[in-house]
Amino acid sequence: MDEFWKSRNVFVTGCTGLLGSWLVDELLRRRANVVGLIRDWVPQSRVVTEGAFHKISSVRGAVEDLAAVERAINEYEIDTVFHLAAQTIVTIANRNPLSTFETNVRGTWTLLEACRRCPTVKSVVVASSDKAYGVQSSLPYTESAPLNGEFPYDASKSCADILAQSYASSYRLPVCVTRCGNFFGGGDLNKSRIVPGTIRSVIEGEAPIIRSDGTYIRDYIYVRDGAAACLLLAQKMREMELVGEAFNFSYEVRLTAREMVDRILSLMGRSDLTPVVLNQAANEIPEQYLDSAKARDVLDWRPSFGLDEGLRETIRWYEERIGQERTSIND
Repeated sequence: MDEFWKSRNVFVTGCTGLLGSWLVDELLRRRANVVGLIRDWVPQSRVVTEGAFHKISSVRGAVEDLAAVERAINEYEIDTVFHLAAQTIVTIANRNPLSTFETNVRGTWTLLEACRRCPTVKSVVVASSDKAYGVQSSLPYTESAPLNGEFPYDASKSCADILAQSYASSYRLPVCVTRCGNFFGGGDLNKSRIVPGTIRSVIEGEAPIIRSDGTYIRDYIYVRDGAAACLLLAQKMREMELVGEAFNFSYEVRLTAREMVDRILSLMGRSDLTPVVLNQAANEIPEQYLDSAKARDVLDWRPSFGLDEGLRETIRWYEERIGQERTSIND
């Protein structure tokens, strides 16, 4: 096993989220000392339900609270920081932009400032998003494309991304940025997302729901490949002295919402179910997909799973979990 992470002090914001929970699992497997920042107690999070919470040190507080973040980073002598905390739901951002900006923008500059002030921090990975690119005239997105987020969520990620680059340029803070395609995987608590929503509908024997008109194009990445990409980047930052660089990570498989739903239906053997198309999506970009060549060439990144294998693992996770929930209710 790679010894890089053994006994290394690592701080993870957003550790109860989808990506955060899988990242914590992988850090623990690699024997790191993990400290998680937790704003809200989320009993349904994988960090809680699958036991990782009892294996990490937890700090209660919001990522916007400089005193709390700075105390945690200093007192635990943090070496590596993964900044994943964010309000990630587009519909919530549209409905409540101020809280989204508070978490995603103010939270990012707070985290970066705390890291700048702490001499033990040697690398910071900030999770941006493909949404930070906004609408572009040329696709797929490459890392050289401007950050043109227009809608509330997209703009918040553009700002967070630019803040990270500013701290790298102005203070030589050892920070790099990930821009990933749409994550999917077990433990996603947002049932409105297309992958968990479709899987849950099929398990319940119901027609899956598509919020958009079904033609919006996205690319995806299984959350375990996303977590591994974060770890690889943090490690390569040391080896290659990378500062301020951004990297795209995705499978580079372009799918419409309808195609993704049909793919899941096929994998679950329920192609007989016809999706319900609501056509209610607002403030979303019609086409988004990434070019991951830079990550392959510079970091030697290769995904371990791929789209269908990741979907199969995700389906198994939900089938097991929903089965457990039903058993618990019946008991």
